[in-house]
Amino acid sequence: MTRPVIGISTYQEPARWGVWEMPAALLPASYPRLVRASGGLAVMLPPDDTAEAAREAVAALDGVVIAGGADVEPARYGQSPDPRTGPPAPARDAWELALIEAAIDQQVPLLGICRGMQLLNVALGGTLHQHLDGHTAGAGVFGEHTVTPVPGTVYATVVAGAAVVPTYHHQAVDRLGSGLTASAHASDGTAEAIELTGHESLVLGVQWHPEMGEDIRVMAALVDAAARRRSATRPGAAVL
Repeated sequence: MTRPVIGISTYQEPARWGVWEMPAALLPASYPRLVRASGGLAVMLPPDDTAEAAREAVAALDGVVIAGGADVEPARYGQSPDPRTGPPAPARDAWELALIEAAIDQQVPLLGICRGMQLLNVALGGTLHQHLDGHTAGAGVFGEHTVTPVPGTVYATVVAGAAVVPTYHHQAVDRLGSGLTASAHASDGTAEAIELTGHESLVLGVQWHPEMGEDIRVMAALVDAAARRRSATRPGAAVL
């Protein structure tokens, strides 16, 4: 019996441990912890140089998570950077966009978290608000607010009512990308979840950070979709 394998994209940052200081592929431990709590097996997906590598990686997975992190480079959605937009991470942008494209093309369930939701929107031709206030509790401190689902959406079947969620972001979806619909909102109208309609597999983005809370429902929905796909496409690979 095997668990569905969930790949999680990573940061690529300078890091220090022991006597070493060098570039590293990083991922907060809360991400794989949430995958495990939801019944999945987590693996890390550090940036690679080619779209073909992304296609190969996704083909070996049952589900994909695009993690939070740096602001998406505004040039990728046709804008000049706002003074409050953070420095770009072009290698990570390129890698995660390739992962998103591969997951959608291969019908592999996909969950975008914070930056990951924003990048999903950009991948499908949407744009972002480069700055908004009130969605953090200060530098390096997660805030919280209530998110309300849109009736009739996939997200509303996963989380049936309003939920208080951990949040840390200063950017958000503006114009929705092709095929996407907003499936939850904050009280100020900010799109807090988006999903790809008319698609065979789950493609969902959430603006908050489920890995920083106790509610596993969003990640469990991804893992469940990944388990179903694994059973359908990998005969003999029984799923726990």
